[in-house]
Amino acid sequence: MNMKILKGTVFGGLTFFVLGWIVYGILLSGFMEANSNGCANRADSDMVWWAMIVSNLFLGLLLTLVLNWSGAKGIADGLKTGALFGLLMSLSMDLGMYSMTTLYDLKFLIVDVLIYTILLAIMGLVIVITWGKS
Repeated sequence: MNMKILKGTVFGGLTFFVLGWIVYGILLSGFMEANSNGCANRADSDMVWWAMIVSNLFLGLLLTLVLNWSGAKGIADGLKTGALFGLLMSLSMDLGMYSMTTLYDLKFLIVDVLIYTILLAIMGLVIVITWGKS
């Protein structure tokens, strides 16, 4: 794995972890709880942290690969590609879950898609910035 991919994976994963905790875990925690069925959620004390960290690193790797393959070079490329990737990915995941489960309502779905799109835009920005100049 080259250094560009490694840096993007680590910094992208770290960015999503921190922003996800701030946005979902703190700022929107009440909204998320009120608009979702928490029956399947683990208690905070039972969280499987290693799995959360590895999940964020794989998301960092996935977006890094997409940015690399798309030839992203600048901040605008990172923002646009990250946002588009986040929008498409969150629509795919959230609409699939909405169609088959009762885990959340339509309001939750709309907010989650918007937030995820923004978070991945920021993540794309951070990844491209950490690559530095070619």
